[in-house]
Amino acid sequence: MRGLIAPLQRKNGWTLAEEAGHTGPDRIHRMLNRIEWDADEVLDDVRQYVVDNLGDPEAVLVVDDTGFLKKGTRSAGVQRQYSGTAGRTENCQVGVFLAYATDRGRTLIDRRLYLPTSWTDDRERCRRAGIGDEVGFETKVAMAKAMGP
Repeated sequence: MRGLIAPLQRKNGWTLAEEAGHTGPDRIHRMLNRIEWDADEVLDDVRQYVVDNLGDPEAVLVVDDTGFLKKGTRSAGVQRQYSGTAGRTENCQVGVFLAYATDRGRTLIDRRLYLPTSWTDDRERCRRAGIGDEVGFETKVAMAKAMGP
C-alpha cells in the first residue's frame, strides 16, 4: 500500500514496486490485476487505521467534489457539467470525496459518484452502466452528509 499512497510523480508497476521495496513489478501487477477488490472493505480497513492511528478530537472532515474529464456518454454519471479540475463546464464525471484530516496526517475515508438527474431519470441508461434501480438522485450536499459520521 505504501507505493499506492506515496507522492510519486509517475505511478506505474515499476515505480510502485520500487517504493514498496520490491525488485520488480510482478507482485504489484498481480495485486492490481488479479486480486478481486471490494472497495467498501478497503475503505473499512482505512477507517479502522484512521481510528487506531490518527484519531484526534481536533480532526476535521473535508468534503471535495472533483470532476474527471471524459469523452463519450457511457461512463456512469458522465455529462456536460462544471468541473473544478478543468475550471469550466466540460464532459465529465463528478466524485464527492470525504477526507479525515489531523495535524498527524490525512486520508480519504469515503467516496461517491455523483449521478445527475439526466442519469437517474433514465433507468435503462443506468442499467447499461451497471447502476441498480435502487440508486436515485442525491445532491452533492446530501451525499456528503450521508458519508459523514
